[in-house]
Order: sequence, then C-alpha cells, then structure tokens
Amino acid sequence: MTEKIKSRRQFLQVAGIGAAASLAGANGALSQARGAAAMQMNERQFELGLASYTFRKFSLDDTLAMTKRLGLKYIAFKSYHLPLESTPEQISEVVKKVEDAGLELYGGGVIYMKNEGEVNQAFDYAMAAGMKVIIGVPNHDLLELVDEKVQEYDIKVAIHNHGPTDKVYPTPASAYERIKDLDKRIGLCIDIGHTQRAGVDPSVSAENFADRLLDVHIKDVSQATAKGGTVEIGRGVIDIPKFLRTLLKINYSGITSFEYEKDADDPLAGVAESVGYVRGTLAAIA
Repeated sequence: MTEKIKSRRQFLQVAGIGAAASLAGANGALSQARGAAAMQMNERQFELGLASYTFRKFSLDDTLAMTKRLGLKYIAFKSYHLPLESTPEQISEVVKKVEDAGLELYGGGVIYMKNEGEVNQAFDYAMAAGMKVIIGVPNHDLLELVDEKVQEYDIKVAIHNHGPTDKVYPTPASAYERIKDLDKRIGLCIDIGHTQRAGVDPSVSAENFADRLLDVHIKDVSQATAKGGTVEIGRGVIDIPKFLRTLLKINYSGITSFEYEKDADDPLAGVAESVGYVRGTLAAIA
C-alpha cells in the first residue's frame, strides 16, 4: 500500500465529516467539532476561500449562495462575476451584494495584463472593489509599471503560474526570478495543480518562496504531467497533507482558495468534497 493511499485513508473519516458540514452548513455537533479544531489550530494564520472561476457557469447570486453553503467566507472574483469593464457604480452594487451575503471580496483574478491600459484597468478595478490583492499575469515587460502601481495603490499583485504549457509563468520559480528584486507587495499566487503538472513539488515551492507567497490556489490533479487534469482534492497525486503542513510551517497568512476546474456544469459536490478533505486534514494535523 502506498503512502498516498495510507494518507488518504487516514483522513477519510474526518474529511467526510468536513464535506458534510460544507454542504449542510456548520451546525449542531459538527459546528462544535469544527470549533474545537479551530481552537486547537490557533496558530494557523491562513484562511480558506474560493476562486470564483470554480462557478464560472453560474450567476453572481448563485456563486455567492454556493460559497456560503460551502462555509467559506473569502472570495476572489474572476471577471465572470465582476467584469473588468464595470463602472464604479456597478462595482459598488456587486460589492454590496457580497457584503450582504456575509462574504469578503478579498481579490480578483486571474487578470491578464498584456499592455499598459490593462495594468491601469486592473488597479482601478481592484481599488474600486476594495480588493487587497490582484491575482494576475502581467507580461514581463510590464513588471516595472506594476512595481510603480503597487506603490501608488498599495494593492498586492500575486503572480499566478499556469503550468508546463504556459510561456509566461509556468512555475512559481519562473515568476519569482522576475519579481524578487521588486516591491515586496509583488509576489506569487502558487497554483498547486499547475505547479505539480510542471513536475514541481508545490510544497517545496511554497517553502522556497515563502517570503513572496501572497495567495494560493488549492486543487488536486490526476497526473504530475501536462496531461494532468483537476480532480477532487484527495483523489489525485498531490500530497495535500504535506502542502498544508508546509503552509503552517512557513506561517503563511494569506488566503488558500479552492479553484475547482472539473465539472463546470455541476461543480458543487466536487468542491464540497475538496473543502471537506482539506478541513479534515487540517483537523487531523491539529
């Protein structure tokens, strides 16, 4: 029996409880159990959130409702749910909906920046929405402008890696080399699925680049190759317990957001399983 299978079985029971809580809402005995786990994990500095690309085929209202149903508080919007070209008034209306739902819009992305106008648009958009971080992919020749903008706006930029077929930032290391001498508010959004698909251990990347880790997209993949696709967390090849222990070890204090790319027409069950597995793993670690 492989270590991976042992690890999955070890966490199966507590992860199943977490998944049930994610879908049904944390109440009764489950709420008490999660509260006790949270008390035990009082040293954990990061929170769990959602990358709204997960619900890209759903309306804003449905996306907010499903995020709440999963028991997640923090959300980063892809432009499906808040278009980049929105007016300040439209942005204000959406932000109010988020607040009324009891959620926090902490970031936006992934936002591609291929010219100066798109850089300016991204920062104006994030400022109007009160976002703390832009999860972005600025072209290499625009990094000097991005450096100026983060100082002007005091908004972080977390550069997202997209795996072995990406020519801009395939791995966390490729992004880090470009930004290591820039303002520290320019850092990384490590997508652990794309990192693993590039043949790189995401836990090693998180530890190596801890000083610039600003955001995380957590998922699992079927293979550690370019052919790997998203699967429910715990069913793939990524060592999730190791990765979560690494985040604790480096005192990561950002958001760890679920980005579930599978089952676009009906993703909720898979996301709930993934959330439950991560919560169960964290409780078992504690």
